[in-house]
Amino acid sequence: MRFMETPDNATPSAEETPAVTGIAAQDWATASADENYRAAVVDLLGALAYGELAAFERLAEDAKLAPTLADKAELAKMASAEFHHFEQLRDRLSAVGAEPTGAMDPFVAALDGFHRQTAPSDWLEGLVKAYVGDSIASDFYREVAARLDSDTRKLVLAVLDDTGHASFAVEKVRAAIDADPRVGGRLALWARRLMGEALSQSQRVVADRDALSTMLVGGVADGFDLAEVGRMFSRITEAHTKRMAALGLAA
Repeated sequence: MRFMETPDNATPSAEETPAVTGIAAQDWATASADENYRAAVVDLLGALAYGELAAFERLAEDAKLAPTLADKAELAKMASAEFHHFEQLRDRLSAVGAEPTGAMDPFVAALDGFHRQTAPSDWLEGLVKAYVGDSIASDFYREVAARLDSDTRKLVLAVLDDTGHASFAVEKVRAAIDADPRVGGRLALWARRLMGEALSQSQRVVADRDALSTMLVGGVADGFDLAEVGRMFSRITEAHTKRMAALGLAA
């Protein structure tokens, strides 16, 4: 998606990484024999695909708010990367026998609602949304990816990979705060709102789809148990706090 990895959100070391077992040790051909697992993956890819398509549209729209031609070009480059990610997910859905539009449809209302409720009012809010807001959703999908078969996991992590623009957002936001410290308070409030809306959206998406919710709380493959779901959201919140610090904002 957008600005996924920062030095503070690094991949766990080998000592911290659990052994790969169960579904996570299988390829798609083997894992997809479980119809419930297959349905969960189609849901996951559908949600991701529409998320990337919506991100493409939003970044193209946000480019209109850019203060300089160079900034406009940078956002256009990001939008292009998002559309490429969408194409990868769309093609994968077709390859596993799912109709891409049908797989995306269940997630349109929730994602469109999130973007309506968090429409930025200016250039800086747009950058904060891309860096902080989208990263929360990406952290969630990364957590799920750890439980996926090897083929699906590789694709999901590839489309969530940092497009290389995290430093761009951090530089622009920090420069704005340095120029006018009052901006920091407004953007901090905005980021807190994004955090709440993004977590609510993730929970709604999962709750509305039986296969996805079963994968998360157990019952499909190596799903999370309820305690692990709580730990997962704690890790997402911690990563959000670190990203806020990188922007020079209070969480």
